[in-house]
Amino acid sequence: MTGRTYLRPTGFVDAPFGHDGKVARLAGGLVFFASVDIVRDEGVELVPVQGIEDRLDDAERLVWERLTAPRAALQLGERVVRLDQPQVMGIVNVTPDSFSDGGVHEETEAAVTAGHDMAAAGAAIVDVGGESTRPGARPVWEGDEAARVLPVIRRLAMAGTAVSVDTRKALVMEQAVGAGARMINDVSGLTWDPRALEVVARAGCPVVLMHHKGPPESMQDDPRYDRPVLLEIYDWLEARIQAAEAAGIARERIIVDPGFGFGKNVQHNLQLMNGLALLHGLGCPVMLGASRKRTIGALAGEAPPDRRLAGSLAFALQAAGQGVQLLRVHDVPETLQALRVWRGSRDAALTPNL
Repeated sequence: MTGRTYLRPTGFVDAPFGHDGKVARLAGGLVFFASVDIVRDEGVELVPVQGIEDRLDDAERLVWERLTAPRAALQLGERVVRLDQPQVMGIVNVTPDSFSDGGVHEETEAAVTAGHDMAAAGAAIVDVGGESTRPGARPVWEGDEAARVLPVIRRLAMAGTAVSVDTRKALVMEQAVGAGARMINDVSGLTWDPRALEVVARAGCPVVLMHHKGPPESMQDDPRYDRPVLLEIYDWLEARIQAAEAAGIARERIIVDPGFGFGKNVQHNLQLMNGLALLHGLGCPVMLGASRKRTIGALAGEAPPDRRLAGSLAFALQAAGQGVQLLRVHDVPETLQALRVWRGSRDAALTPNL
């Protein structure tokens, strides 16, 4: 029993026309919804959007306001990334052992070329990482991690690419920002390094706080949750947002990531995907990284990572349909093509023709 109330948008509709007062816009994006699951200790109640505010107390109204408020654009140096539609973040792993593409971009030239190609294809951000956090992976010394990512970040940033650094370590964060990274993506939610909160606050750049359950070395050893997985993730992320704000990180610079596959089995991941829209109640942009993950293989005859494109696209579109603003992916051109078709359908639905 928590005494908490959660609001999960549902009853998604193509467009608001003819539904005045009966639908709401999700986080200022392209998705509209007509009903909400109100989740309380006593159970779940499905209620229509029309008149919903009359059923909510003050704390619940704050969650409602966060669900429907537009998300501010991200400022990454001179680049502005709008969040009124889904955006793609391309993954460049400068590592020998990442689960999906270990060794492919280990050399600087290969990594830089991959980053340039992703940006040219339309990726809004390129995320550069030098430490694998796949299940079973062990930590990399910060000096080695920095040596892997800094040359790549420096060259991509000099070419005008909006670069994010994927790291848990404060020293790597500091040096990456100095090299031109304008966003920090921490899979530990700024919990791994005691200096990370201070460094991000001083950098003044957007930051991704990702949920995880346990370190990479053991996170997939029979992960368990005491409550519904999505509610536990929500509460953990809310606590991390509060810690970040207390450290001087403005809420409008915080992105949340539910951590698909980080301390979650297949069933946990599917429950997460089905309820993603609930996370908008945190009032921050939502990022999802489901690309090529193990769950896709488990659902597709144990397909290896390089054969999981179709499943990755299915998850990307499921996320876009629930208002997720950032999709972290390996396959940038293919994901963008899928999103452009999805966006075309949304634009057509928003043109009154009936």
